[in-house]
Amino acid sequence: MADVLVLRAIRGNARSLNLNGKRLQRVPRAVGGLTQLISLQMKSNLLCQLPPEVAALSNLTVLNLGNNNFIQVPQELKYLHSLQKLHLFGNKITEIPSDVFDGLENLIFINLNNNQLEHIPSEIYKLQRLEKLSINHNLLKDIPKELCALQNLQELHFGNNKLEMLPEQIGYLTNLKELHVYRNNLIGLPEGLCKLRKLRILDVAGNQIQSFPSHMHEIPLLELYCEENPLLKREPVSAIQDEEILSLKEMTARFILHHVQDRDSMIRRQIPHYPEAKAILSSRNICTLCGTWFLDMWLECVKFVDIKKKMKTSSNLQLLPVKILLCSYRCFNQRQSDMFGVAV
Repeated sequence: MADVLVLRAIRGNARSLNLNGKRLQRVPRAVGGLTQLISLQMKSNLLCQLPPEVAALSNLTVLNLGNNNFIQVPQELKYLHSLQKLHLFGNKITEIPSDVFDGLENLIFINLNNNQLEHIPSEIYKLQRLEKLSINHNLLKDIPKELCALQNLQELHFGNNKLEMLPEQIGYLTNLKELHVYRNNLIGLPEGLCKLRKLRILDVAGNQIQSFPSHMHEIPLLELYCEENPLLKREPVSAIQDEEILSLKEMTARFILHHVQDRDSMIRRQIPHYPEAKAILSSRNICTLCGTWFLDMWLECVKFVDIKKKMKTSSNLQLLPVKILLCSYRCFNQRQSDMFGVAV
């Protein structure tokens, strides 16, 4: 029956072909004769591979292979240079070959929901026109930082995976409007998230987040979903000591960081000649209270920001716990009344 449909389509120079739900175990090789085809629908079949003849579909822009039996993203897709929308949801995919992205420079949408992916290859950066990526309900443990080079991305969907962190470089996705990472294992969000000035919807429900990045309240969000997270409450914590014991590395870093702020300092002039030291110091933090620069020893506090009037939330959340860092117990004991320590 499928072969008959393909032959009819060939004779009629068809621009679309629907083979959904035909219980196909193979793609008819005659499909290669459909050189004018723009849309090919083959969801809900029993397919596990594509024939080499699909490489002839040079005008194809939409391909739906959802609900089949593929165990990897077919490498034949790299020959479909005109492809814009690709559906591979509901398969058994565990692998994306790194070279499959080579010829998909026009792809704007991928749906890989409900598969078994644990990893995204770093070569995904080649999909420079990609606008929407959906990989919900998989087994992803991390997101490659190279994904953050996709400047046209507007929507990212990574719900129901095993992510423990997001890359700091996510701030480079300057056109991102929606980020969905609900039901993962996230214990926090990167500060880079606060650079996403076009972000309108953020869904982090069902994670392990206690507080949000320091400038979170400055993102012009319209919707924030954060239920089922162990968010910190307004419970005062007193310091159990008055002074900290700094490591030699921290003391040295603070000394150098103090002097590099002086335009006339000899240390400031010498730092560019030591790239390793410059790289270490580039990850400095700033004390919210006194403005002192420090490296990686701090006291974590939270400030509760009223967001109820700014955005829609999925719960009765009104005060958002925003992370702030203090450089010393001296600052901690002099903190403002709206700053709360985080008990350890």
